[in-house]
Amino acid sequence: MEELEKKIGYTFKNIDYLKTGLTHSSYANEFKRNIKCNERQEFLGDAVLSIVVSDYIYKNCPSLPEGDLTKLRASLVCEKALAGFARSINLGDYLLLSRGERHCNGQDRPSILADAFESVIAAIYLDGGMEEARKFVLKFVVDDIKSTKPKKFKDYKTSLQEIIQKNPEEHLEYVLAGESGPDHNKHFVVEVHLNSNVIGKGGGKSKKEAEQQAAREALELMGY
Repeated sequence: MEELEKKIGYTFKNIDYLKTGLTHSSYANEFKRNIKCNERQEFLGDAVLSIVVSDYIYKNCPSLPEGDLTKLRASLVCEKALAGFARSINLGDYLLLSRGERHCNGQDRPSILADAFESVIAAIYLDGGMEEARKFVLKFVVDDIKSTKPKKFKDYKTSLQEIIQKNPEEHLEYVLAGESGPDHNKHFVVEVHLNSNVIGKGGGKSKKEAEQQAAREALELMGY
């Protein structure tokens, strides 16, 4: 853990936060010893990440309108970007995974790495507060913005939302239509509903990826 703390640049007062952040649900399910997995911390880390990135780009990109800020934030907090941040500190080497997940190279799966990265953000936030979490996030985000251009990322969900919100009475919702496969190789299917009508359907190895693909199909069907 000390080695990872050096890479993170933060020393924990309560190391249990970090241990939980590194524990995948497959490991907790396999050993069933009252072990906490990182899903709750992932939820919190996602929120902390969003506010830190939003605050930074709002203050440091004064010429960008709201739509461009939204797209820039999406490029910085998407699964691909977070998995890249996680790989830069070899986070996968420290994850607690089930034997099956480890055998299938789960330590390098983008969805697992992205979730773990968010969980580590939450661990730092819970242990040291918002300022420490901000320092950790910005070490990655600022470099990403400064390196010529942020990573290109087509945010289909945001594009679809921008189109639909022109009609305030319309209601857009993403619905999980199904999931299959073992824990180490899940496949999710998501439908995007406009009011009560299905306007797109997509699949992927994570719910986020499936939602993006559903939004992509909806945009194609709408002629965008």
